[in-house]
Formats: sequence, C-alpha cells, structure tokens
Amino acid sequence: MDEERALYIVRAGEAGAIERVLRDYSDKHRATFKFESTDEDKRKKLCEGIFKVLLKDIPTTCQVSCLEVLRILSRDKKVLVPVTTKENMQILLRLAKLNESDDSLEKVSEFPVIVESLKCLCNIVFNSQMAQQLSLELNLAAKLCNLLRKCKDRKFISDIKCFDLRLLFVLSLLHTDIRSQLRYELQGLPLLTQILESAFSIKWTDEYESAIDHNGPPLSPQETDCAIEALKALFNVTVDSWKVHKESESHQFRVMAAVLRHCLLIVGPTEDKTEELHSNAVNLLSNVPVSCLDVLICPLTHEETAQEATTLDELPSDKTAEKETVLKSNTMVYNGMNMEAIHVLLNFMEKRIDKGSSYREGLTPVLSLLTECSRAHRNIRKFLKDQVLPPLRDVTNRPEVGSTVRNKLVRLMTHVDLGVKQIAAEFLFVLCKERVDSLLKYTGYGNAAGLLAARGLLAGGRGDNWYSEDEDTDTEEYKNAKPNINLITGHLEEPMPNPIDEMTEEQKEYEAMKLVNMLDKLSREELLKPMGLKPDGTITPLEEALNQYSVIEETSSDTD
Repeated sequence: MDEERALYIVRAGEAGAIERVLRDYSDKHRATFKFESTDEDKRKKLCEGIFKVLLKDIPTTCQVSCLEVLRILSRDKKVLVPVTTKENMQILLRLAKLNESDDSLEKVSEFPVIVESLKCLCNIVFNSQMAQQLSLELNLAAKLCNLLRKCKDRKFISDIKCFDLRLLFVLSLLHTDIRSQLRYELQGLPLLTQILESAFSIKWTDEYESAIDHNGPPLSPQETDCAIEALKALFNVTVDSWKVHKESESHQFRVMAAVLRHCLLIVGPTEDKTEELHSNAVNLLSNVPVSCLDVLICPLTHEETAQEATTLDELPSDKTAEKETVLKSNTMVYNGMNMEAIHVLLNFMEKRIDKGSSYREGLTPVLSLLTECSRAHRNIRKFLKDQVLPPLRDVTNRPEVGSTVRNKLVRLMTHVDLGVKQIAAEFLFVLCKERVDSLLKYTGYGNAAGLLAARGLLAGGRGDNWYSEDEDTDTEEYKNAKPNINLITGHLEEPMPNPIDEMTEEQKEYEAMKLVNMLDKLSREELLKPMGLKPDGTITPLEEALNQYSVIEETSSDTD
C-alpha cells in the first residue's frame, strides 16, 4: 500500500505533495533491506516515476526526498534492472556535480542533494552489473577524481568527500581496469594521499616526517570516516605495487608511508573507530614496497635527544645500572630511532591475537607486514626481537604457556589454520635471523617442526636470507639450565625415572621384540611409514634417504 500511494502522488501530485509522501515513505522504510516480492513491480514503477520527477525543476528539499527513497529502493537488485539506463545514470551524475563543467561547490543548499546522489550511485553501482558497465562508458572514475579535487581542502563538505571516496572504492573493487586508470592516468596515488593529509591536518617537519601532537584532540567522526574511505580506495589503487621502478614512484610511496605512520600515531573518536582506522592503514602498508617502509622509523628529534640526555645527566656518574634502566624503560626508542609506529603495530597485532577469532582476515596482514619489515630493515628487526623474544631467563614453563607476546605467537605455530600457522612461525623465524638453533631455543622443536619441514631445515642450518653475524647473548639462567632443557618441548623438565631399570634382561628382550613386531605390522599395512632426512634437510621415505647417503659416500670416497 505504501508503494501504491506514493506512486499515485509521484505521477499526479505537485512538488509539495510529492515531498510529503516520499518523506513518509523514507521514514517508514529507512531500516528496510529486504522487500516483499509481491510489490516488486510497484517499486520498479516508483523508481521510474522518481527519475521523471528529478528531471523537473523542483525545490531542493523535494530532490532530497526523491533521492532518499531512491537510495532505499536501490537496495533491491531486482528493482534496478529496468531503471538502470544511461539517461537515469546521467541524471544522478548531474545532481552529484559529477559533470564535466567547472561548477564550483559554493551553494551550501545543494550539498544534501550531492550527498544523497552519491549514496544512490554507491548502491546502484554495487548492485547492478549494467550500472558497472555504464560507469566505464561514462568515465565515472575521472569525474569522481575531478569532484575530489574541487573539495579536497574544504573540511565543511566532508560528507561529499566521504561518499565520493566510497564510490571510488566500489568502482576500483569491481573493475581492475579502473585501478590502472586511477594509478597512472588520473594520478590517484598523490590525489588520495593529499586527501589523507587534509583529513589528518598533517604539518610536515621534514620530507617524510610529520609533527605528532600526542596531547591533541582525537579525529572527528567525519574526518575518521573520510580517512577510512580514502585508505580503502588507496588499497585498491596500489594493490599491485610490490616493485617500484621509478624514483618518482618511490617518493610517492614514501610520502604515503609517512602519512600512514602519522595515521598509526593518532586516535579516532572511539576505540572501535581507532581500530578500524589502524586496520585499514595496516592493509595499505602491506601494499607499500618494502624498501619504502624505512620511513616508519625516524631519528630522534633534537628535543627528544636532549630530553633523554637530561634524564641521564640527572643520575650520579656511578649509577651505571640505573642509567641502563632509564634507557631500556623507553620502549619507543632503539639505536637512536623513534619506534612509536612499530610499537603501535606490535600492540595492534597482540590485540588481534587476544580476540581469538578471524585470524586470517584480522591477524595475518599485520603479521605479514611486521615479517617483511623485519626481514628488510635491521633496526626494526632488532627492536621487535627485544620486544617479542627478550633474553630467556625463565625456562621452567613451556614456550606456549603464558601471556607474553612470545607465548601467544608460539601457540599460533600449531594453529589449525595453515596460513595463520605459517605466518606466525615465519615471523619468529625472521626475528631469529632464520637460524634454526635460535628458533628452537625460543619455541621448542615440537612447535617449530612444521616450519622446518616446509623449509627443508629439519637437519638444522639457516634460511636463504643474509643477516648480520652478531650473536645472541644468552643469560646466565639459560646457560645453567641448557643441558637439562627438553629440546622437543623447549622447557626444563624434571628427570623422569627410567622404566627399564627395574626390569630383568628377559623382560627387556620381550618388550623389545614386542615393539619390533608392532612396528613391522604397522609398516606392512602401510599405517606407519619410516621416514628419514635427505642431505638437503627434507623428509623422504627411509629407504630413499639411505640410498642417497650411500651414493654420496661412494662418490666422495677415495679410489686407487
């Protein structure tokens, strides 16, 4: 009945009546996302009627009411089939100020019309394949970038920017061709980076360093939403950017990484919004070429260095231990570098682990990012090693037992999800400079066996990557306990009594033959297959492994 009454007024009524009936319809169905199939034909006709009304010269308030109802109806994919035409799309483009003219955004009264038109386009493009094709034909991506340039430095029209960016994200998500157009033809990378700079009100102190006010107010909800949409659109634009071939591209990515560092060090209006903001920043950082991620850390400023020196000078000269404590207490500083952004990433990773669910979507991006940063940048790796794998002192508990970051990561090494298990193990392996003996010290052989088998390192050694040769310093507690540590479990165990000490020789022989017969039966029935290590460290059936070692011995032996 709602559609029938609204359709009648839209067809025959004047602007005031149309506005009233559509406002009532909008208020009633604002939260409706599923529609009755019996009224489908009426909703189609209502959409067609609304487009005809939008062609007329009607007041702005009536335009807004028409667009609100159209936005609600565009949630139904079946309704969009007959109304998604080039003419109707052009009506929405005109109302959203997406035409090719140089119209400026001066009339504040038109802003609600622009916002509602962009919302309608978001729904229609997302739900209609015909609209997606028409978007390419109408060059919608270029029009959106043009609108962004008109309003990128104007804070009072953040809603227009937000939905412009959302539509740009939807387009680049659905069409891979548009990603390339945005990246190269439309210069989307610097444009969207500038949008982020504007949302964060960044003030540069150096080429890749921004001023951070830790005591400043949080981002407003509008600025946060705008930044999130820009981050999502940038992710699609840079999704294939692992390698940089031009110096100009390298500069653009470094600027973007510096903006993302600023993003990690600020907070949104709520804790949930802050996490969403940081999550999108992490996803985008994963697309940045690893050589450009060095801007995530920066040398201490003169003020920070002076403050640290003053703190040390206040201590007596004979208080060496206390001076070391002061230096170590500042966990954001390492080797004279500011590690705030890396510390935020580490805390973000730990929060995602503590959530206990959706590891593949929520945890693997930040773990992968930290792994690549550690592999490529020595200072980042050494800082993370200090935070995640500090020198071992207590070896009485298993590596997976406890509440430290190391304990949580070791538990993930045996997770049921193969991707999560692999990336957690890889991260710890890189922190250990891909040395098997160092990894086993912190995780135990049982937890690390999966990674070592996959990398062909069960026989020991190290990975293919080169790292500095500085050795880890073991604590006195670890050195004293090391001879009694169980290599499989990775912790100190009380010596267990030997069960065969109290057996007679006949009992020992009986138990040995019993074990041999059981193993023989399992082997013949192929329930158990003896395996061995090949010379390259990978697993193979025992017979094949023995044959390979025999061949090696024959070829290496001296012959007369």
